[in-house]
Amino acid sequence: MTETSGIPLEHPADGLPEVIDSERALDEAAERIAAGSGPVSLDAERASGFRYSQRAYLVQLRRDGSGSFLVDPIAVPDLTPLDQAIGGAEWILHAATQDLACLAEVGLRPRQLFDTELAARLLGLPRVGLAAVVEHYLGLVLAKEHSAADWSQRPLPTAWLRYAALDVEVLGEIRNLMGVDLAMSGKSEWAREEFDALLSWTPNTRVDPWRRTSGLHKVKGARGVAMVRELWYARDRLAADRDIATGRLIPDTLLVAMAQHALTEPGTLPPGGRSIQRYQREWLAALDRAAKLPERDLPPVSQAADGPPPPRSWPDKNPLAAARLTHTRAALTQFAEEHTIPVENVCSPEPLRRVIWTPPAGAPAIEAFDAGLAAYGVRPWQRGIVAPMLAEAFAVATA
Repeated sequence: MTETSGIPLEHPADGLPEVIDSERALDEAAERIAAGSGPVSLDAERASGFRYSQRAYLVQLRRDGSGSFLVDPIAVPDLTPLDQAIGGAEWILHAATQDLACLAEVGLRPRQLFDTELAARLLGLPRVGLAAVVEHYLGLVLAKEHSAADWSQRPLPTAWLRYAALDVEVLGEIRNLMGVDLAMSGKSEWAREEFDALLSWTPNTRVDPWRRTSGLHKVKGARGVAMVRELWYARDRLAADRDIATGRLIPDTLLVAMAQHALTEPGTLPPGGRSIQRYQREWLAALDRAAKLPERDLPPVSQAADGPPPPRSWPDKNPLAAARLTHTRAALTQFAEEHTIPVENVCSPEPLRRVIWTPPAGAPAIEAFDAGLAAYGVRPWQRGIVAPMLAEAFAVATA
């Protein structure tokens, strides 16, 4: 365990607030928040790993002049009064993409925001978790032992509520200190563009999510893959109906084991495993559906690649593109080191590979690369850095 010399942060400065679990208390909190000033710090606690849904089971807020609030969104699921009270004030979040979706579900949507985790990345901090950022800026040790707890249980333990209240208590001060560092390092505009992009962020919808089943590669043939697919969807329906995390209902390893067993002994399930026996009717029905599928409806064993091939194959398939990629990566790495920022925050690998493998019309003009990167969601500040690198790489590689 890493030793730390920081001061433990154990108790909220204003004491532990009561959990808001009624509409009257919610309206009172909204009035207090509206009367406060400045940004609003927010956080949400979910029950990932325990529940199927990613809903918020506790919402925390804090604002200068208003104090801290703990809200139970199960008891009061519509937090629109808080959203109206906040209005256009800036939100302060840590790792915003983890909470934006579940906060939107209860009626909370930002008009502007500041993400302390993303700011930490732009500033090149070695560790960007909330506890590490708090210690870096404030010299305080923030306990994180309850971060992976089952927040769906009621009543919530006092120690958990204290932890939750402390999470938002420090965000305002950190945001101010980070704002100074961003300005001094010339990265304020970078941060503003990144934060603005988060306002329209939505979770990615994965095509064929069942293909992420761990151990899928162990199952032979298209028929076996179809069995895993049908088992995966059967598990997903069961988990959704019971609001249980899919892995707790039955792990991937058992889905694969059932498919492997059915390939050699059709219509049967492997012995052992309470979760296999408890839902055997559903598993057998899923395997039967897969067994009866016509050959033409079987899924391909492997997913067709979308986009360029893996870079390791570029030297053989397209040496010129490989040379351009190598040159651009070297320039990006040098820039990232000079500006103390992770390379992936300057430009994600995927759009970079796509633009190099399939150059946009008008290449090698900088404007062409700028448009090509923009088509993949690369921000203006990033394009201003990367587009000239691409133009130079194309010029060097074809010289």
